[in-house]
Amino acid sequence: MQIVLASSNRGKIKEIKKYFGDDVVAFSDLITPFEIEENGNSFKENAIIKAKTIYEKLPNHIIIADDSGISVPALGNIPGIYSARFAGSNATDKDNLNKLIDELKNNNISKAPAFYTSAIAIASPYGIYTTHGFMYGDVIDEARGDKGFGYDPMFIPEGYDKTLGELDDEIKKSISHRTKALNLAKYILDVIR
Repeated sequence: MQIVLASSNRGKIKEIKKYFGDDVVAFSDLITPFEIEENGNSFKENAIIKAKTIYEKLPNHIIIADDSGISVPALGNIPGIYSARFAGSNATDKDNLNKLIDELKNNNISKAPAFYTSAIAIASPYGIYTTHGFMYGDVIDEARGDKGFGYDPMFIPEGYDKTLGELDDEIKKSISHRTKALNLAKYILDVIR
């Protein structure tokens, strides 16, 4: 059974396709793309909403949805589930990054602990399954590097002195929250496929 990714985020699609190879296609390759309203109260709820929405349109497929973002405890865990739309509904990755940098500066914080969360939901004829992955480190009040996407240029993972925007893609892949969640999801997929 084909795996369909319930996302239009090019960065996520690239990362997940790299993980699974040619076994994954974006839902927009099979049906006309549309916006999925993410109105859950957690990463898990939003991932399930996305997976179920696409599964209703493509019931003979296995759907994978990822909802992920960054949380900064010193700022009340913002942006959290609003990471993709932190600077507004039509915000770019750069807009969101700059808004979080501004929040740090406005609070006189140059460096603070933060963490990424990835919730993966799998919708299939066998039911709904979820997994989580986390990556811990610090955010800084400047962008460094041009690799990755989203908040990567301001996030320094634990054990490193460079941002994800500066680190090699293979290093990022080996420590990322999404890879950790996908590793767990792979166990489920191996059973239901």
